[in-house]
Amino acid sequence: MKYIAGIDVGGMTVKIGLFDGEGTLLEKWAIPTRTDGGGEQILPDTADSLREHLEKAGASLSDLTGAGIGVPGAVMRDGTVNRCVNLGWGVFSLTEALSSLLCGIPVFAGNDANVAALGEQWKGGGKGCRSIVMVTLGTGVGGGVVIDGNILIGAHGAAGEIGHIQMREDEPETCGCGKHGCLEQYASARGIARVTKLYLKEHPEKESSLRSADHISARVLFDEAKKGDATALEIVEIVCGYLGRGLAAVAEVVDPEAFVIGGGVSNAGTILTDTIQKYYVQSVFHASRGTKFVLAELGNDAGIYGAARLVLNG
Repeated sequence: MKYIAGIDVGGMTVKIGLFDGEGTLLEKWAIPTRTDGGGEQILPDTADSLREHLEKAGASLSDLTGAGIGVPGAVMRDGTVNRCVNLGWGVFSLTEALSSLLCGIPVFAGNDANVAALGEQWKGGGKGCRSIVMVTLGTGVGGGVVIDGNILIGAHGAAGEIGHIQMREDEPETCGCGKHGCLEQYASARGIARVTKLYLKEHPEKESSLRSADHISARVLFDEAKKGDATALEIVEIVCGYLGRGLAAVAEVVDPEAFVIGGGVSNAGTILTDTIQKYYVQSVFHASRGTKFVLAELGNDAGIYGAARLVLNG
């Protein structure tokens, strides 16, 4: 049997999947991400782990037809990674480095959010669509764009940075990127908590179960909104308004068939997607109003599926 490896490098773990030649997941596992020493052991550790698992299956690295890898940083079209701060990596050819550790097999690389989007388009919430935008609502707001089955990379490897669309010019706080008023400041898990706290502070007259919560989080906000808390529902409208208008701007450039919403905040479910879609329809160019809003389905496996798909796409 010939195998394909799908690799998703995160700050804490490297997730690895073995697929058959048709793209069926056979086995998945994870190893720690060793970021000490400038992350110099991450790729050798990954190659060693792949070798061990292949040997358990009665195979070897020579039975790999290719490997795909997603990493948390900008990746150029030629496989050069342009700094992964969380891993300690600078600028180098990721594809050449990993290929040399895997007996010279072809290696394909991409930004982790883009690769996850490809996985969702192939086997997840965007299955059946040729073009999607994946929006990951977690610690930040990540994005990945797939057009006609291929990742949109951009000239600098930075396409899909949805979280840094500027939504407000009067924002006094600075985003992690150094700008002010980014979508991420209002719609990430941290941003939603921030918006909620500010709203409660600015509207002391409004009664809400949120005021008695042990801590304010995106999950608490959406849970209370589902229970019918009027103030929580008002804040959900504000947060989803930012998302709907931001994604309308995205659609007016790439016009996807669907937006796939993932990340921890997506656990809120249809109250999130339905409210985003309401504001999206109000803001978007008329021809794109029929774009679907769906929830991601692959969870933490999206990256390994997308990495495998990179190989199949060639």
